[in-house]
Amino acid sequence: MTFELQHTDPQSQARAGLITTDHGQIQTPIFMPVGTEASVKAVHMRELCDDIKAQIILGNTYHLYLRPGTDILRKAGGLHKFNGFNRPMLTDSGGFQVFSLTSIRKLSEEGCEFRSHIDGSKHFFSPERVIDIERAIGADIMMALDECPPGTSDYQYAKKSLKLTHNWLRRCFDRFHATEPLYGYRQSLFPIVQGCTYKDLRQESARYVSEFNADGYAIGGLAVGEPTEIMYEMVEVVNDILPKDRPRYLMGVGTPVNLLENIERGVDMFDCVMPTRNGRNAMLFTSRGIMNMRNKKWEDDFSPVDEEGTSFVDSQYTKAYLHHLFKAKELLAMQIASIHNLAFYLHLVGEARRHIIAGDFVAWKKLTVPQLQNRL
Repeated sequence: MTFELQHTDPQSQARAGLITTDHGQIQTPIFMPVGTEASVKAVHMRELCDDIKAQIILGNTYHLYLRPGTDILRKAGGLHKFNGFNRPMLTDSGGFQVFSLTSIRKLSEEGCEFRSHIDGSKHFFSPERVIDIERAIGADIMMALDECPPGTSDYQYAKKSLKLTHNWLRRCFDRFHATEPLYGYRQSLFPIVQGCTYKDLRQESARYVSEFNADGYAIGGLAVGEPTEIMYEMVEVVNDILPKDRPRYLMGVGTPVNLLENIERGVDMFDCVMPTRNGRNAMLFTSRGIMNMRNKKWEDDFSPVDEEGTSFVDSQYTKAYLHHLFKAKELLAMQIASIHNLAFYLHLVGEARRHIIAGDFVAWKKLTVPQLQNRL
């Protein structure tokens, strides 16, 4: 994987770049739809490519390991052939999912023992095992196993957790360098910066992971309950240290406003379940603000879903029609809303890129953020 830094905004840390993988190129900043179990919920692969224009999507190591399992993925020839998405893919290490199972997992220096949320069966993730699983999945970009401590962790727990994450990272890279890709194309391994909301721990982690000379770097453990301003502060702290010539991936973030604020602070890559999860629950993100499509006010509104001249789904789908589908509990409602929200997110980061290149990103963002925050 290579990264070309093409433009930097003259008034901020915002960047436009180009990631090149063996499955294609990714223009940054970029939002990555989440395809946890080899599927972006309620969205067809054709729609991902043609309507949403997704350049890269995610899979999740924890979920794919449990179902369908690495044996099936190996037989298929990897996740790309299994789900038919022949563009770049990224896999999370599954660490966040495992460590959210606080009542059914045991943590040690060696790794993490956990029970499946599906059937209660017992499993074990070590750094080496996770790399082997991610090799079997075959994503272009792999994440190292880390512990994602709660945002409310005290300093001593955060420090102990960070040491564990750094020890695991060394073992992940040892395993990565000792193994080869399985399907004839190259894979990259990203370290994850942790440290909760403690500036010195974030700095320590950013310096440590930078020593690995990785193809890119992830920032984890944010947007997990801490105030938004603290998240922004931690991103600034980390990005002051991470290499400028590699992509930075902020994991699990976030709202449209979160994206623009973090792009301004030098983040290149994002993922979040919010566009699809909120869409399935009737919340739409638009150029003019946020809409709850179950509200009666949309019952006889026959205008396009987004009134800024760009409809992110077929133009015949009006607010009134989408309101009706949600009230009637039609499955099509979830599909239309998910496609719309994902297409809007991709449009938003595309506009950010365009304004970074034009040199007026800060002025554009200042006008755009208040609109995105409106409750319509």
